[in-house]
Amino acid sequence: MASTIIFLIYLLAATTATATTTTKQPTSKWTLLQSNIGITAMHMQLLPNDRVLIYDRTDFGASNLSLANGKCREDRYDYVLKKDCTAHSVEYDVVSNSFRPLMVLTDVWCSSGSLTPDGTIVQTGGFNDGDHVVRVFKSCDTCDWKELKSGLINRRWYATNHLLPGGRQIIVGGRRQYNYEFYPKISSTEKAYSLPFLVQTNDPNLENNLYPFVFLNPDGNLFIFANNRAILFDYSRNRVLKKYPQIPGGDPRNYPSTGSAVLLPLRIVQGNVTVIEVLVCGGAPKGAFMNSQNGTFDGALKTCGRIKISDPNPKWVMESMPLARVMGDMLLLPNGDVLIINGGSAGTAGWEYGRNPVFHPVVYKPDNPLGHRFEIQTPSTIPRMYHSTAILVRDGRVLVGGSNPHIYYNFTNVLYPTELRFEAFSPSYLDPRLSGARPKILPGSHTQFSYGDQVIIRFMVLGHVDPKTVSVTMVAPSFNTHSFSMNQRLLILEGLNTTVPVGKAKYEVAVRLPPSCYVAPENYYLLFVVHGQIPSEGIWVQIG
Repeated sequence: MASTIIFLIYLLAATTATATTTTKQPTSKWTLLQSNIGITAMHMQLLPNDRVLIYDRTDFGASNLSLANGKCREDRYDYVLKKDCTAHSVEYDVVSNSFRPLMVLTDVWCSSGSLTPDGTIVQTGGFNDGDHVVRVFKSCDTCDWKELKSGLINRRWYATNHLLPGGRQIIVGGRRQYNYEFYPKISSTEKAYSLPFLVQTNDPNLENNLYPFVFLNPDGNLFIFANNRAILFDYSRNRVLKKYPQIPGGDPRNYPSTGSAVLLPLRIVQGNVTVIEVLVCGGAPKGAFMNSQNGTFDGALKTCGRIKISDPNPKWVMESMPLARVMGDMLLLPNGDVLIINGGSAGTAGWEYGRNPVFHPVVYKPDNPLGHRFEIQTPSTIPRMYHSTAILVRDGRVLVGGSNPHIYYNFTNVLYPTELRFEAFSPSYLDPRLSGARPKILPGSHTQFSYGDQVIIRFMVLGHVDPKTVSVTMVAPSFNTHSFSMNQRLLILEGLNTTVPVGKAKYEVAVRLPPSCYVAPENYYLLFVVHGQIPSEGIWVQIG
């Protein structure tokens, strides 16, 4: 029988704002956290102790941060073996706004990874001496990277990882790799498996299918989008179950014509997720990559495609963003909105191939009527072009870093200098005028759940609360690089009853945890209480 765990949530209301307060002008804001973190944030992963693992690459010379205790390593760049005593990875502490250098030995450039159920990050592949390497990082005050040099069967560079039910990762594709493999290996004889879909979606000399968008469907299969089309794939039997229609217009959406994608929030109803949708936004038109190489920078795509992959006969519904965008990142916010951030409005990904930074983030509200879903946000002042990153953290902010469209670190006489500044974007729900309506979770002794557990949530509201506006969400921490957040997933938990008063200014609601590892793979998640689109600060929970 599923157990019952109780959390107490106190909601202190103020007379200055309510949960339904809206404004026409954006109330989001930007904060510079660090003027120099020493490296450019090419890859980021949030860890379940509120730290962020950040790294760039090892083969382009010295960074701006020395390794600790006089450590050095040797690497070959400019065709010469050189000593490098600088860091190419850091661990950032969200709470203290501090960072420390880490030592990665082999090249992690354009790699991929996933958080595992025990809170370790397993990172795979890279370039040159790193393309077959598996690296693990388990956070502690003195911990550092550990490397397994022959952990992969095939070279993995520009591949995508996804955590699977059971705790293994699948690693899909990569440059000139039309196959997939798993990690960890079950046996020494385990092999890689052919995936002809990656051959079919490869544009000769252009690719346009690297870092494919991979999502775990609640039926246990994988939705894989590459270039301009997608399949539903049974990875355990190496079988394509369904081919989805090409996105209208046929323009490419994957690297180097880089768009982004999310699996829209999964709402659990009566133990099932019946509506499953994917949203793909931005990218570059056909031929844009070749044109960029020749000095012509085509305008980025302004369209998003939304498809209900759970339909028997799914079709794309196209929408227009207020701003065209290539190399943008799409993040799921705790209240179910989608943040579109970073990137440019012309050119493509690649060395020196992007132009015209898009400083304004955009919020997409998936439940709004068609034509009323986009809201432009407060702009940054820092260009975030090729090799930029963004991740959601527990307090609801989005950390933003990176941007280095150059082969080496380059700070002078270029359009977009290598960017070492690290900043935070605070969505409108963090407006101080709404702080009185923002829930605050006081966790109990339990943060580990089993599938199907019932959670009773009690909370206080001194002002008026509409019971229909209270929900509980869970967000999986994602691995972000090259405009795609791997393993990103948001669950809207099933309410077992409506929010009811249980005393003066007190309310209670019961929700049930996800029903299976296909809906929510075993892992750490951030759990939020949302009141009128205003999320609480999250708490870390474990399910499995």
